[in-house]
This record gives sequence, structure tokens and C-alpha cells, in this order.
Amino acid sequence: MSQPLSLPEGASGVVLPLDALRIERALARRQRYKYVHPQVVPEGEGWKVVSPNCSRNVDPDGGEIDIAWLRPQPDAGWLLFARDHAEGGWRLCREGPLPVLLELLCADPAREFWQ
Repeated sequence: MSQPLSLPEGASGVVLPLDALRIERALARRQRYKYVHPQVVPEGEGWKVVSPNCSRNVDPDGGEIDIAWLRPQPDAGWLLFARDHAEGGWRLCREGPLPVLLELLCADPAREFWQ
């Protein structure tokens, strides 16, 4: 019989598959590019959202592009980053509770994520 997994004492900011499921469920409610199927993949200490670039604004061939990166913080908050495709790096957009950041990511009123 296998032993249950336990986290190290004092561990925080641990990436759990449950967080990925929460992100995937939220993405189903997004307002832009509803016809594409983004994926949630591990990225460092968090989760990266990647999606086909159907608008071809970033990738003329329509390949997969980075959309957002959500990274947990030790204080139980999260950081939400948008991909800066021109600079080739991540840009911090907001900090807060995961549900609030997912709402912003899905609504994307300033088109920071779904380009």
C-alpha cells in the first residue's frame, strides 16, 4: 500500500493540479477567441496558458503562443503576467486572489492577453 503524499512543513506557493483545473474551467468562460482551445501547462512555480494564435497577429502561421502566466505567492495571493511578444518576455499585470485574476484574464477588456 502506498503512503499518502505530504507537503514539506511550511511549504507555500506549491503548484497543484487542482489549480490547473480551476484555471481551465475559468478559461471556458473567456470572452475572446472562444473557438480556440487553450492549454494550461506547468511553468516554473505556476501555470502558463498557451493557445493557437488564430488572429495571426503574433504568429502569422497560427502556431501556439503564450497568453498568460499565473504564479502563486507565499502569502496565498497570485501574480498574473501577460506575454510581451514584441520584447519576448513576461510583463506583470496584476496581483491578487486567483478568482479575481482569472476573471480579468477571461474578460480581458484591454486586450492584454488574447491578442
